[in-house]
Amino acid sequence: MADAILSIMLRSVAKAALATRFVHTSTNLDGVSKEDKSPVTIADWASQAVVSLELVRAGHEAIPLVGEEEAATLRAPESAALRTRVVEAVGRALGPITEEAVLAAIDRGRAMPCERFFTLDPVDGTKGFLRRQQYAISLALIEQGQVVAGVVGCPNLPATGTNYDEADALGTLAWATRGGGAFGCAGDQIASAQRLSIAPWRAGSPVRACESVESGHSKQDLSAELLAELGSSGTPARLDSQSKYVVVARGGADAYLRLPTKKDYREKIWDHAAGALVAMEAGARVCDVDGKPLDFGHGRELTANRGVFAGHPEAVALLVDAFRRRGL
Repeated sequence: MADAILSIMLRSVAKAALATRFVHTSTNLDGVSKEDKSPVTIADWASQAVVSLELVRAGHEAIPLVGEEEAATLRAPESAALRTRVVEAVGRALGPITEEAVLAAIDRGRAMPCERFFTLDPVDGTKGFLRRQQYAISLALIEQGQVVAGVVGCPNLPATGTNYDEADALGTLAWATRGGGAFGCAGDQIASAQRLSIAPWRAGSPVRACESVESGHSKQDLSAELLAELGSSGTPARLDSQSKYVVVARGGADAYLRLPTKKDYREKIWDHAAGALVAMEAGARVCDVDGKPLDFGHGRELTANRGVFAGHPEAVALLVDAFRRRGL
């Protein structure tokens, strides 16, 4: 994959972070509720607009964008105040822009997956964003069902350390290309990036785990059982979004567990594409609870998979075996 596309992806995510940070500095984080009842904030729309506009301005309008948001709610007459704030946030990142250009850019993300497309979660971990804790802007390029490039911007994640409850002043940017390794830096200081690598681990050692804050995202009681079987002690670090993949990739955790809470639930591709590649290129194994690689070639959802394990290959192998023994 051409370095030029990765450079545009990095720039797009870094600029989207400017928009979300601007929203965070405001005292009003009002939003609306989508049909699935998860909150949508001004930052979600602004971030998707910024990434969409940057990709088009760089000449990549021919590559479809499969995003999470749409502008239908914003177009409603009663949403005038919301529209104004979204346009203001986009303007902080890109300069003066019209309302219609912003709305059109958001709706560009309603494309369907095809042979080659971008997928975007403009604010992954919206509840973390609302708590002013961890969230991510995650952009991936998928070709023939494989993630070939991924960028995860974590505006509140410290580049080092484990203080995940407070917003860091610079944040972290992480990225990877298939076969090209994973890298990360503080803020948007790409020139000072360092290669990411998972931490060494061997069976019998304590397992440092991470999982979602929201119990509705992962079966936390089962996670505790599986980790106890591996000899882990203590509560996993809990943080929202694909920041967890970045934590694993840079050696801050040995395993990330996302266990299905419903038998028929399937993950969205934009919730995992970029982060999974970053972790894998750092040496992690990423698979579903049955040990199968994540398959991004089935539309907007990971319909061939259920749940996610990511981490040191030996630890993940033990987790898969422990899950399988339960016959779930």
